[in-house]
Amino acid sequence: MRAVGILEYGGPDVLEVIDRDIPDPGPGELRIRVAAAAVNPTDLMLRSGLLDAYLSAVEPPYVPGMDVSGTVDAAGAGTLFALGDRVMAFVDPFRPQGGAQAEYAVVSAADTVLVPPGLDLVEAAGLPMNALTAHQALALLALPRGASLAVTGGAGALGGFVIQLAAHRGLRVVADAAPQDEPLLKQLGAETVVPRHPGPADPSTPG
Repeated sequence: MRAVGILEYGGPDVLEVIDRDIPDPGPGELRIRVAAAAVNPTDLMLRSGLLDAYLSAVEPPYVPGMDVSGTVDAAGAGTLFALGDRVMAFVDPFRPQGGAQAEYAVVSAADTVLVPPGLDLVEAAGLPMNALTAHQALALLALPRGASLAVTGGAGALGGFVIQLAAHRGLRVVADAAPQDEPLLKQLGAETVVPRHPGPADPSTPG
């Protein structure tokens, strides 16, 4: 199979297409035929060498990718998924077999969920890390309904999920954004959007 490989650390130009054997799932694991694999900040740090300490037991080339979506291609013993199921999953790129940026990825069934009907697989690949991080942050805050929450970077992947989940919980969301992103943040559920600029926020901003 083809995969994205990192043989040396650096910028985007160090990424190569490499050949690897198609992996087999073990007990409690699934093999996913990859439809899409997201790129998140962890992948960029892995590529640049900032996470080298986590790869001490792994030989290059390293395969990045923590978020994946696709269809179940094979299932190990003790799993409840069926062949052909549309799924999304979290993948550990620091293991010897690497991450999700490949034609096939073996994942733990415990880190896998079904993709809801109507959700595109490409869109689903952006959910696992960002949406779970947003959910966990809000769960830890445990703010009561009607409380206010400030979200920085609201137009980013994580910020966008925080806004949506917070609004769903009945929180009043204040987010900062560039002028062109204000309509998006309003659509996601932000009650107030503060224009982003180098200085302090304008105290007269509505809300």
